Amino acid sequence: MVAAARQAAIWLFAMAATLGLANEFDARVKWHTTTQRLPAGDTQRDATGESKPLDHGADLRLLWRRNFGRLTVEVDHATTYLVGDSIESADSGPTFDQTPTGDERRLMDLTWEVDRGEGHRLLHRFDRFALKYRTPRWAVTVGRDAVSWGSGVVFHPMDLFNPFAPTTVDQDYKAGDDLIRIERLFDDGSDLEMLAVTRHGEVEDDTASVAFKYRALMGSTELELLAARHYGGGVLGLGLRTPIGGALIRSDLIAVEDREGWTLSGVVNVDYSFPVAQSSVYVFAEYFHNGLGVSRLPDDLDLLPDALAERLGRGETFTLMRDYVAVGTQFRWHALVNQNISVIANLHDASKVVQTAVGYDVSDAARLQVGVIKPMGGEGDEFGRLGVGDGLTVGGGARGYLRLVYFF
Repeated sequence: MVAAARQAAIWLFAMAATLGLANEFDARVKWHTTTQRLPAGDTQRDATGESKPLDHGADLRLLWRRNFGRLTVEVDHATTYLVGDSIESADSGPTFDQTPTGDERRLMDLTWEVDRGEGHRLLHRFDRFALKYRTPRWAVTVGRDAVSWGSGVVFHPMDLFNPFAPTTVDQDYKAGDDLIRIERLFDDGSDLEMLAVTRHGEVEDDTASVAFKYRALMGSTELELLAARHYGGGVLGLGLRTPIGGALIRSDLIAVEDREGWTLSGVVNVDYSFPVAQSSVYVFAEYFHNGLGVSRLPDDLDLLPDALAERLGRGETFTLMRDYVAVGTQFRWHALVNQNISVIANLHDASKVVQTAVGYDVSDAARLQVGVIKPMGGEGDEFGRLGVGDGLTVGGGARGYLRLVYFF
């Protein structure tokens, strides 16, 4: 079935490109270069022999849409080329921008490698491949599409489906899942979303997700209720968004069932924009509690709780401990130049991640971005250097990047 799905996607995309069967055809070209400064004893430095690895990536994303009345065919195809010092040590994991390089966790295998050699990879992937039916009250999606739930700015506990990591730079397109989604809009403005996601090339209860999310409007306040069966366990969620003055306050509370019972996690944030010298300054603050995390890191990371380790492996959470605060701002130095700065702090060991980027709008369709991500922490701290045995460590290395994006 997975091979047939891939061939069908290739055939459909090739036919559309050949015959010009598109109401809408867009593209994005992206280039990024990253360099790191790895401390002595780092596992990646030990594997590659490089203390300052340099990596590059190029990505061409083709976006095709075709409308047949209320039915829309949506296909996004990406060609990705990766080259550099860290490609082999990264194996088949996600790229610097969290783009998947394989479909091991999805029902359909729509990724294939064209070439792989020493220090480089070339691959094709369909990240969107869906049929969408829309009426004024109903919407149905079948195929590969993205789902984003919850109200987090940096942390996303209610987003069960490929959430972005706190330091992910490129968030233009979220990775898609293989799903069936049914949405119902009611006369009072509320809506109900029903979702089924299948994974690992099969339909099994211990790897699939079935979820319901209801959103209600109460004046200027939005309330969300979530109930799901996710990887064989229960999930319940409650979300709230309400404006206060010129600020927007959002919060998500989620309860996750595992072998030990139910565990609560949550996030609350506030953001605000205000004018300064004919420009706008955006600021935010966020508190995150990870109920699955630990209050003290074990000497051996293999001793992390099973529930936490499973969600780390699935890419649903990205932190090890319980309590965090994130603050940030975005402002413009010039009509074409803006900068963002954020700090993520671990409240248990006081380690931090500082991230800043300066963006330049080359044109209406092109953007250049240069940034730095710097962890700050000591040995044994989460954002410092963590031991993994045999005298080796992970983390603690600074990263710089250059990113150029062009839409046409």
